[in-house]
Amino acid sequence: MATSNPPLKDDLDIVIPTIRNLDFLEMWRPFFQPYHLIIVQDGDPSKTIKVPSGFSYDLYNRNDINKILGPKASCISFKDSACRCFGYMVSKKKYIFTIDDDCFVAKDPSGKDIDALSQHIRNLLHPATPYFFNTLYDPFSDGADFVRGYPFSLREGIPTAVSHGLWLNIPDYDAPTQLVKPRERNTRYVDAVMTIPKGTLFPMCGMNLAFDRNMIGPAMYFGLMGDGQPIGRYDDMWAGWCVKVICDHLGLGIKTGLPYIWHSKASNPFVNLKKEYKGIFWQEEIIPFFQALSLPKESTTVQACYIEMAKQVKDKLGKIDPYFVKLGDAMVTWIEAWDELNLKDSKKPNGK
Repeated sequence: MATSNPPLKDDLDIVIPTIRNLDFLEMWRPFFQPYHLIIVQDGDPSKTIKVPSGFSYDLYNRNDINKILGPKASCISFKDSACRCFGYMVSKKKYIFTIDDDCFVAKDPSGKDIDALSQHIRNLLHPATPYFFNTLYDPFSDGADFVRGYPFSLREGIPTAVSHGLWLNIPDYDAPTQLVKPRERNTRYVDAVMTIPKGTLFPMCGMNLAFDRNMIGPAMYFGLMGDGQPIGRYDDMWAGWCVKVICDHLGLGIKTGLPYIWHSKASNPFVNLKKEYKGIFWQEEIIPFFQALSLPKESTTVQACYIEMAKQVKDKLGKIDPYFVKLGDAMVTWIEAWDELNLKDSKKPNGK
């Protein structure tokens, strides 16, 4: 039975990348059924993906992506969950929640099912505080407030663009850590949400993530990964680094912590190592690049920031490997495709 009066029912899409039947939605039915789903089918487009009855959804496969974007479809990854960002592009809603198909409903310490989507919405609808850290974490949470010594001039906060959720059971580890700790499980439920401070990067995971599409959507590009690319499993992290720099520049906030989901399936660490191998080396230069990256004052839109970022990626990271030149070009193509698709829709009589 669906939740009565669900928050943002007409303003939020749920984006799910998948290669399999979506039986996992049965567990999420009480929370997801009121919302519209955008399913991005990865891999073989001739395969039929079954969706449980009762859900409102659009399903896009590779043939659809090629038809909608034409030559610009080259910027959407193939055989990688990074294809999910196509769902962000075609959505017409203000908010996006994205989840992987191996993520189930978690329980809080009292044994109650966690409504992850509701918590994400709460995070997004309350201000962020990246300019001064509050030791009670999110001052807008129930039972919390700004502590003594917190400047009153900063208590209004700034808009929250991203809500980054966490996971119980299988942690989001890289392949080397998976190999060293194959049986490790996360059982720690920390009842906290915090704003990531300005100037601090973080490793963004895309399997339990929500964001304000109007504020930051054009920067939520999950890069070129998977088939034909020398790297995988860095799609969400790439987007996270880009988004954080742009949010810092534009005065937008990012929160992390609650809500938790139950991550049920550990991916193969040997397969992951093959995908991550170059990234493990490259990230030691990529992260300092983002830490030092400066955007001009004239860049006042997400698109302008992202185009400038793409230029710097090509100029500076292109020296590491030609892949980054290709990635920089794809970043520009992504923005062009985003603008073409969304500006075209905005010109329709009822376009939003």
